[in-house]
Amino acid sequence: MKSEIIEAIKALAKEKDISEEMLFSTIEEALKAAYRKNLPKGAVVPTSLAVTVSRADGSAHVYARKLIVEEVEEPGSQITLEEAQKIRPTYQMGDIAEVDVTPSGFLRVAAQTAKQVIMQRIREAERGKIYDEYIEKESEILTGIVQRVEPKAVYVELGRTEGVLEQSEMIPGEVLHDDDHIKVYVLEVHRAGPVGPRGPQVRVSRIHPNLVKRLFEMEVPEIAGGVVTIKSIAREAGSRTKMAVHSSDMMIDPVGACVGQRGSRVDRVVSELKGEKIDIIKWSSDPAEFVANALNPAHVLSVFVAENEKACRVIVPDNQLSLAIGKEGQNARLAAKLTGWKIDIKSQSQAAEMTDMVDDGMPALDESLEPFPVMDDMPMDEDDTL
Repeated sequence: MKSEIIEAIKALAKEKDISEEMLFSTIEEALKAAYRKNLPKGAVVPTSLAVTVSRADGSAHVYARKLIVEEVEEPGSQITLEEAQKIRPTYQMGDIAEVDVTPSGFLRVAAQTAKQVIMQRIREAERGKIYDEYIEKESEILTGIVQRVEPKAVYVELGRTEGVLEQSEMIPGEVLHDDDHIKVYVLEVHRAGPVGPRGPQVRVSRIHPNLVKRLFEMEVPEIAGGVVTIKSIAREAGSRTKMAVHSSDMMIDPVGACVGQRGSRVDRVVSELKGEKIDIIKWSSDPAEFVANALNPAHVLSVFVAENEKACRVIVPDNQLSLAIGKEGQNARLAAKLTGWKIDIKSQSQAAEMTDMVDDGMPALDESLEPFPVMDDMPMDEDDTL
């Protein structure tokens, strides 16, 4: 191992932004292992070894570190004062002497080991840099190119590394092909992926609610600027999303800002999500008003709230009941997720029947619900909550 190795270390350290000293130290550690591995059978194995590689010319030497004693009992770790002073006259009893045990032909071993170590450390350093770069992108959105589609996952090129879009994180019904450009939400970054030699592996998602949030942040300057805030999102990927927004400026309509002129902003998000429906509703600190808004597009007549149970009953016109509940209960289910409230929906006719029952002497089952806006003495029952 001569000057060419030194030049290689310097060049690679500069190119990959890796410390030269780190490379030298790593080579020295590897040479210790190589020395022990190549010792002849029956040879005394030094208890403590030191390997030095010259920073000037790359020459390597192996030293056995031995304690200076009067009588040697452990040849692998002890040496007499007489023998030690042949190496260096200044050694004294109790000192640690370094005995050169460099074997013949060790230069060749050192050169090969150095080459292997350099390449390994470069790969590790590159992986470390990639990890540091992508760990900062957790919870962010990235644009990737589909590299290959497999039964259990889709692998997405994200620049310096690869993203894994597992089947469970894919939009139901979405079909991806090689070279498709897609936006993904970064779930987490691992230092070493379970497959492949490329280093850090990035788990990504197309169904996470925050994908919708990040897409709107990209499309709506008022959100990016902090004037409009996304308060909550409820999503059933591939089908429908409800998003509650609020404006800190009374002059700016948060819903209109997200929709854009002629729906241009929301249309771009919908296009990226392959036609997923998006309901943008106005957030309110009043839970009854918020629940009423969340059931959009259904028209709500009244909302009765039970603060302690965080539950409410909603009254809608007879012809709006199926719209309020939604197909397979989706509209009500998403509204409940969006608001964090249990929602029980009744039509006017059902509400009137319940009122008649109370008038006939049957008590309301829950008197803790208060109306918004006011509807006189609307009784409650124990119907299933959506």
